[in-house]
Amino acid sequence: MTTTVTGLDGLKSLAGKDLGHSDWLEITQERVNTFADATGDHQWIHVDVERAKTGPFGAPIAHGYLTLSLVIPLFTQLLQVEGISMGVNYGLEKVRFPSPVKVGARIRLAASVVGVEDVAGPGVQSTFDFTVEVEGSAKPACVARPVYRHYA
Repeated sequence: MTTTVTGLDGLKSLAGKDLGHSDWLEITQERVNTFADATGDHQWIHVDVERAKTGPFGAPIAHGYLTLSLVIPLFTQLLQVEGISMGVNYGLEKVRFPSPVKVGARIRLAASVVGVEDVAGPGVQSTFDFTVEVEGSAKPACVARPVYRHYA
């Protein structure tokens, strides 16, 4: 379910709140191959299906940065900020990939608002905790602490 807030004050009101979970998204070989083409990372564990079956993961896996990039569309399912001029990605305080995402697996995003602080602009800087969960796995595929800036 999407949380919708209006303006910077609406965003500030979310500090410390859980935003819930996105829908599940299946990781397909086509998506992995397209990401490999876009980044030039054609390592066999991602794109050589037959060889990957005999590799350390028993199947091809998504690139870690593909998994990270998918938080963007998944996050839009969780939070919409209206009544602002723009929001920008300000970076990441941390990111880890505790477990691989095998092709065919489904992932979803869990997110919470760590904090929201005023910055010049006028604007706010918002910090979130993101966990990319893999269906049926106790260990997440990705944990990250992104920082965004939103301006009036």
